[in-house]
Amino acid sequence: MTKNILFLRILLLTPSMVLSVADSFAEVDLENGEEINEVCAGCHGEFGQGGKEGEYPRLAGLPASFIAKQLELFRERTRKNLAMVEYVDHRQMPDADIADIAAYISAIELPSKLAPVDESAPGFNAYERLLATKRVVQIPRVEGDVESGRKLYRRECGSCHGSDGWGDEDDGVPMLAGQYTNYLWRQVEKYREKRRIHDESSPEDELLSEFSNSEIRDILAYLSTQDD
Repeated sequence: MTKNILFLRILLLTPSMVLSVADSFAEVDLENGEEINEVCAGCHGEFGQGGKEGEYPRLAGLPASFIAKQLELFRERTRKNLAMVEYVDHRQMPDADIADIAAYISAIELPSKLAPVDESAPGFNAYERLLATKRVVQIPRVEGDVESGRKLYRRECGSCHGSDGWGDEDDGVPMLAGQYTNYLWRQVEKYREKRRIHDESSPEDELLSEFSNSEIRDILAYLSTQDD
């Protein structure tokens, strides 16, 4: 597949997202990104959809700058993850490859549901429909007070992660909606234990530690409704 054909394929899928990525990563090679993704797919899925109920997080649709930053942190061992070590040293993951895979994965759009179709209509393609189901990611609703979580989220989290949890592409802020709840819980614990930094501009930030578990649960319950 040529670079131009690949770019056109992704552009048709998510035009605004790809244009934003292209502006920030002007020299990316999306064909190379697709090849690198074949390695990532072993854990994170062919379409960056993650898996095993959040053991492997969803990557598709995250801001390219955020993905690139996390890969750099893994490469420098600043963000510790044993599963990533063998894939991200400077020889296997130079800066150019980081930009390519970040741009490629960021451009993948995953619907939360399939559009209704008439399976008896002429031209219905069962195989294409089956392939489409592999892209669908919907986070199961989780226990908690959704309304309380909505209020807490919008007061404490919405200014950065967006009022509905879908992040901010321009500022490289990741989405929380559409991400696996189990994965988000693990990250909360890492932030609380200072194994990850929640806000690089304020590394001593204690925001997540100030929430009770029940408040975090309610926030996650709210977020789990946002892809319905």
